[in-house]
Amino acid sequence: MTRNATISRKTSETDITLSLDLDGTGKADIATGIGFLDHMLTALARHALFDLTVRADGDLHIDMHHTTEDVGIVLGRAVAQALGEKRGIRRFGSAVVPMDEALAEAAIDISGRPFLAWSVSFAQPKVGAMDTELFEEFFRAFATNALITLHIVQKAGTNTHHVAEACFKALARALRVAVEMDPRVGDAIPSTKGSL
Repeated sequence: MTRNATISRKTSETDITLSLDLDGTGKADIATGIGFLDHMLTALARHALFDLTVRADGDLHIDMHHTTEDVGIVLGRAVAQALGEKRGIRRFGSAVVPMDEALAEAAIDISGRPFLAWSVSFAQPKVGAMDTELFEEFFRAFATNALITLHIVQKAGTNTHHVAEACFKALARALRVAVEMDPRVGDAIPSTKGSL
């Protein structure tokens, strides 16, 4: 069974094409025009063991908001499409990731019920050229479009770069577990309702 997706989305603000393989090896080829976002998506792919290619052309002459949010939308849609009926997956995943003085936890339920709980604060308004408030927008767009419940909690940290990176790596490790095929489940859908 192949679990991959290619999604394209074009609006008056962004033009994005994204390819995803949930059963990859962590290869990433990312070009969003936002250096720090590229760095975070590369880390996400590596630690989730997803193969991920992203090409985004956005209205960066205005700011980075539309590109960041829309990449989250497209990545979420790709995850949802690649999972299909969600047969045989573990469904739940969680990870606590340290990044020097920073510590972040991500918990996921691939539930079909989109929700983001975000408990993260940044000491600085920017990391590199990127506004730190955009991270919540990315995670919300991703969770909503992947149809998952996602909790991101900052446990510690003062360095803005470290906090953001710990959040992305925690998401990656939690996703890696949640989308993994569970040999004990077979091709069953992991829900007492029979669908997710």
